[in-house]
Amino acid sequence: MEKSCTLLIHFDKGTPAIANEIKEALEGNDVPAKIDAMKKAIMLLLNGETLPQLFITIVRYVLPSEDHTVQKLLLLYLEIIEKTDTKGRVLPEMILICQNLRNNLQHPNEYIRGVTLRFLCRLNETEIIEPLIPSVLQNLEHRHPFIRRNAILAVMSIYKLPQGEQLLVDAPEMIEKVLSTEQDASAKRNAFLMLFTCAQDRAVNYLLTHVDRVSEWGELLQMVVLELIRKVCRTNRAEKGKYIKIIISLLNAPSTAVIYECAGTLVSLSSAPTAIRAAANTYCQLLLSQSDNNVKLIVLDRLNELKSSHRDIMVDLIMDVLRALSSPNLDIRRKTLDIVLELITPRNINEVVLMLKKEVMKTQSGELEKNGEYRQMLIQAIHSCAIKFPEVASTVVHLLMDFLGDSNVASAIDVVVFVREIIETNPKLRVSIITRLLDTFYQIRAARVCSCALWIIGEYCLSLSEVESGIATIKQCLGELPFYSVSEEGEATDASKKTPQANSITVSSRRPAVLADGTYATQSAASETAFSAPTVVQGSLASGNIRSLLLAGDFFLGAVVACTLTKLVLRLQEVQPSKVEVNKAATQALLIFVSMLQLGQSPVLPHPIDNDSNDRIVLCIRLLCDTGDGIRKIWLQSCRQSFVKMLSEKQLRETEELKAKAQVSHAQPDDLIDFYHLKSRKGMSQLELEDEVQDDLKRATGEFVNDNDDANKLNRILQLTGFSDPVYAEAYVTVHHYDIVLDITVINRTKETLQNLCLELATMGDLKLVERPQNYTLAPESSKQIKANIKVSSTETGVIFGNIVYETSNVLERTVVVLNDIHIDIMDYISPAVCTDAAFRTMWAEFEWENKVAVNTVIQDEKEFLNHIIKSTNMKCLTPVSALDDECGFLAANLYAKSVFGEDALVNLSVEKQADGKLSGYIRIRSKTQGIALSLGDKITLKQKGGG
Repeated sequence: MEKSCTLLIHFDKGTPAIANEIKEALEGNDVPAKIDAMKKAIMLLLNGETLPQLFITIVRYVLPSEDHTVQKLLLLYLEIIEKTDTKGRVLPEMILICQNLRNNLQHPNEYIRGVTLRFLCRLNETEIIEPLIPSVLQNLEHRHPFIRRNAILAVMSIYKLPQGEQLLVDAPEMIEKVLSTEQDASAKRNAFLMLFTCAQDRAVNYLLTHVDRVSEWGELLQMVVLELIRKVCRTNRAEKGKYIKIIISLLNAPSTAVIYECAGTLVSLSSAPTAIRAAANTYCQLLLSQSDNNVKLIVLDRLNELKSSHRDIMVDLIMDVLRALSSPNLDIRRKTLDIVLELITPRNINEVVLMLKKEVMKTQSGELEKNGEYRQMLIQAIHSCAIKFPEVASTVVHLLMDFLGDSNVASAIDVVVFVREIIETNPKLRVSIITRLLDTFYQIRAARVCSCALWIIGEYCLSLSEVESGIATIKQCLGELPFYSVSEEGEATDASKKTPQANSITVSSRRPAVLADGTYATQSAASETAFSAPTVVQGSLASGNIRSLLLAGDFFLGAVVACTLTKLVLRLQEVQPSKVEVNKAATQALLIFVSMLQLGQSPVLPHPIDNDSNDRIVLCIRLLCDTGDGIRKIWLQSCRQSFVKMLSEKQLRETEELKAKAQVSHAQPDDLIDFYHLKSRKGMSQLELEDEVQDDLKRATGEFVNDNDDANKLNRILQLTGFSDPVYAEAYVTVHHYDIVLDITVINRTKETLQNLCLELATMGDLKLVERPQNYTLAPESSKQIKANIKVSSTETGVIFGNIVYETSNVLERTVVVLNDIHIDIMDYISPAVCTDAAFRTMWAEFEWENKVAVNTVIQDEKEFLNHIIKSTNMKCLTPVSALDDECGFLAANLYAKSVFGEDALVNLSVEKQADGKLSGYIRIRSKTQGIALSLGDKITLKQKGGG
């Protein structure tokens, strides 16, 4: 077994200091130099050096020192040095320090006494401790509380030793007397802790004797009382009732730490509704009273656990939880909304929505920071409420439509997506939503929001008045035609200054503009003139939002406008009896389409119209000129049917996910018994489980390997040296979240003893070596197991490399054996995850690192290639199966995964089958950090050629 470690100090210097320099400094009279030398000696000892020659020097020159810092460092030194020989017997020279420790325990300075008593708590050698026991007991009655509290802890640690009960037979009685007379809160807590640990019956007796005064005890003692109650109730469940009364009384304690522990203890000991409600109320009070954001997040986690196991009780407290939205921290608000959305019932839905509406209204003022993000969260929450409970949709949809022109584009997109879903699922609200949308359409400034709103207008304007209003609104937002005049072309080509014609735009200058994402674009400063004053339409100029976006070069929006107008004209043919009016509307639409094409081909704009948008607008022109019944059916019915199908699939997918969660099998019949399933029935919390059940933790961290995992273990063994090297080494690599454990076997294949054999490791990437392995002596043809721990801080392909260095009696110089590099696989850190389409698009737009990998594979089937990439990258395909059905020779899919460090990995796969049957296209990877984008790209490049 490895030795227990009582002391850890960070030491980053790899080169050991010269022992002679330390020795000289210790022998001198310069106290600062002596302190520095002691620190160096301690650091070297902690890093595997032995320094046996320093002990006598320290006994002679450091022990007599009166300096407090030197004495503290001396105790640290004595704590970490080897005190026993290979057979476990105390080294004879250790007796030299006993007299010094006895003198310290009787020292007139309280600090020296106290730190010496604290040092004794970490000594395990009975031969050293036994002569000091009388002095320790004397300190139990010292006048200073600092000494008394440390003396009690020293007695407890001595009593807990294997032979401690023989050394201190009457220790529990003495401590019980001390407890009854002690006034200092910290010393009293230590005395009760000693009884709780070493004589539980006495602690229980003391607690029950003074049960009426528990609420008056100090915070420290109350915390130990709660720990005792948890332990007693697990062993003796019959008496649980009287202890729960003590916990209930402590719920009114002035200390918030005690209140929090009381609530946690109640939940772990009882599942009675009264106890759970008391605990939940306590958490809600803490949530509102505490100003620390970390405390709020922890309390929200506890409430989330209660929601999973006691949902009915938490439903009654939903409004108390919602009050946490008053915190300005977005993480707290997000977690609060997540909890609340799962507690909504028909009884409380109206109250919750009313509260959310008030919060949305608050975000309109400029008082709060990050109003846009918070508003987006609230809109998503309201959306979720309206989908679950359609009856509340009417109360919120009109309020949210005021935010269609929100400066936060993500928030506006959420609103328009919400409106699109509600207008389909709630037929009663369609007329009012369409009317409101047409009234507020001019406020929309974002192209993506505008496109979605136009689709809604094209699909759900059904009556004659709605269709005519829709066409009129779009025309008003487009402004006067044409967008571009012939005279202006002459100005652009000849650069001559002519008087602009009416209703034309004149380019006065061009300059680069910085867009929202930080990129540059060419900007044209345009001035518009007319013979008469511009017409005001609902508070805005006639040249509205669509016109300004078109003049900025957004021709995708132009194609959407063309499709919407085409649908409206086709529907007008069905609902308008007057052919003259229909023909007039069709002619106006054709004029708009031709004007957009003319604008797209003009030299005025920085870039011409793209081919896709051009083809789409031309198709709309042909359609209005010659309409067939089949085409009419596709445009007026099939689009909406596809949307309905998408919504039903989304609902079905969510239902299946809920069913899958409910039916998850937590253990297979042939699995090893997991202690958690037995222990949890006794009311143990996760923290208590971690303390009690070590084998379970070892299995979780990969230290304990099941017999069935032998093959897996063999696959993870890496050869570090060659078979012909004098030293053979191989490593078993265990990766667990933030830790990599290298279990390295080193075999001496020579006939000589290898001295000072050291494994020197170095890392590249976001890896950090935790500690330097110590030196070993390896007998001929023997082996040694060496463990090395490495911390990982991000999902990046890291490399571990190093040497094995050793000395032999025949060779004067040290021999170096270079090890093979160990590459850490990114697949150990990422796992499939799910996010919404909106969240995926938002992250795709925000993430700055992109890695574009060209498709190069022997696979000739698009779906087979997609499945191969999913399997190779350990990602989840977000694109629904129905969207990948049928054969069209083209496939596009979005993949998503999350790393253990919370990093997001986004992948878009677009492939097309060529005439020769081969696949071509690109796989684009985006992430917030460079490491994950490059590492995942390397992995895909390596794996994509293989078969499925």
